[in-house]
Amino acid sequence: MILDRIVVGPLEVNCYCIGCLQGGEVAVVDPGADPLRIIDLINSRQYKPLYIINTHCHLDHIGANAEIKRRYKIPLLVHQDDAPYLSDPQDYSLQAIISAEPSPPADKFLAEDDLINIGSLTLKVIHTPGHSPGGICLKFPEGVLTGDTLFYRGIGRTDLPGGSYPQLIKSVKNKLFTLDKSLPIYPGHGPTSTIGEEVKENPFF
Repeated sequence: MILDRIVVGPLEVNCYCIGCLQGGEVAVVDPGADPLRIIDLINSRQYKPLYIINTHCHLDHIGANAEIKRRYKIPLLVHQDDAPYLSDPQDYSLQAIISAEPSPPADKFLAEDDLINIGSLTLKVIHTPGHSPGGICLKFPEGVLTGDTLFYRGIGRTDLPGGSYPQLIKSVKNKLFTLDKSLPIYPGHGPTSTIGEEVKENPFF
């Protein structure tokens, strides 16, 4: 499989290209900023983008949606509960820092247990509200993209509009910590970890 990470923007978002090694098809997950760097990565690896997926729609994760969509003419997939944030970035000072274009609207809404096929790779959608109402994680056989739900020894902030600390704790405990403890997590910021490590070592639990 393909799992390529590039760190973008002033808030150091992990943007991932994930997909099928055999055909080179990928989804571009959380293109938050630096669209030309993301495009250079895609083109240098000769990937074939099929989708843009936002694990949630805070500005630091959607800032390059417009340019990636324009370049590759691919659909944008988000959870319906976060869709309003695509057109209302809320933090206009951050928009200027990131040099973000307004995001186009979603082409498809994702929901719990939806399957996204990328060549021979299948991503399963896990709805994990708390950091934002429509936050999702993406499970695949070799790991989980956790967005801003679960980090190495941390969790996403819950003081932004739509955030809920009790809901985030519930999402992690009931939907992520029940997964195979050996599964790696690939978060929206910072280094990787595993489900098992976070069960044992994450100070929020």
